[in-house]
Amino acid sequence: MATPTLPFLQPIEEVRERLLKLQSEPSSLERDDALAVTKRELEETIESVFSDLTPWQRCQVARHPERPYTLDYINGTMTGFVELHGDRSFADDPAIVAGFAQLEGDPVAVIGHQKGRSTSEKVRRNFGMPRPEGYRKALRVMRLAARFGRPVVTFIDTPGAYPGIDAEERGQAEAIATNLLEMARLPVPIVVVVTGEGGSGGALALGIGDRIMMLEHSIYSVISPEGCAAILWKDQARAQDAASALKITAPDLKQLGVIDEVIPEPLGGAHMDPPTMCRSISAAVRRALKELRRSKTDALLQRRYRKFRTMGRFLER
Repeated sequence: MATPTLPFLQPIEEVRERLLKLQSEPSSLERDDALAVTKRELEETIESVFSDLTPWQRCQVARHPERPYTLDYINGTMTGFVELHGDRSFADDPAIVAGFAQLEGDPVAVIGHQKGRSTSEKVRRNFGMPRPEGYRKALRVMRLAARFGRPVVTFIDTPGAYPGIDAEERGQAEAIATNLLEMARLPVPIVVVVTGEGGSGGALALGIGDRIMMLEHSIYSVISPEGCAAILWKDQARAQDAASALKITAPDLKQLGVIDEVIPEPLGGAHMDPPTMCRSISAAVRRALKELRRSKTDALLQRRYRKFRTMGRFLER
């Protein structure tokens, strides 16, 4: 399926198209030689393009339409996923998926934002922008996890919470604030993985955890670069400047102490090799949970509290 190509990724897409065309041809000595050469060319092109990405380009990679979403990661890292629906108050919100699964045989609760692939699915899932009932569904699953002593794993990938009138009427801000409060005192380990966009309170409502990880080319910010540019300079065309100033990339946020770990992505981004990306996420989450399970509940909650109270690095002028 054809997808829009970002200008700086165009050289990669051109080589990928040639590679796919060669792979579809009947096997022959000449074709096999050309295939090997094209594979090497693709690797070299990707390394050249990704060797020095700007913050704005990382933002665009984080939004890549072929990038894996929460259900891809759940299916690729866990087994026996049982999805739960509804907030037991108003409705079910498809922008958030939540339920229980097994990670290498260990039961966990898993929650994440879900975007859509096709036009109809994008509309049904509201482009990954949850309404209050989505956050209340997530909270319901978290409370169940606490009741049965199950760790919680969250996958963050949203432009932000849905800002529509209907969401505000049903208490969008209150739903997000309640999640922040409840996650801060949830008596089980919480591992957070930012897989794509981590936008504003819509992301933070699933982002209070004992370990916070980001994929190498994901972003995490209080506001989108476009929104920041529109506010500061009244010009969305300055989104590139805003992306640099906001420090939204995984390496920047690791340096600032906002996150704990950067999970490397396959060459060219997570969408280039989803199975490898899933294995890396699985290993990182299992490693974090193994360490967190050693802590008693009181110590776990105290460290979580201190973590967010001391988060960030600042310089006074």
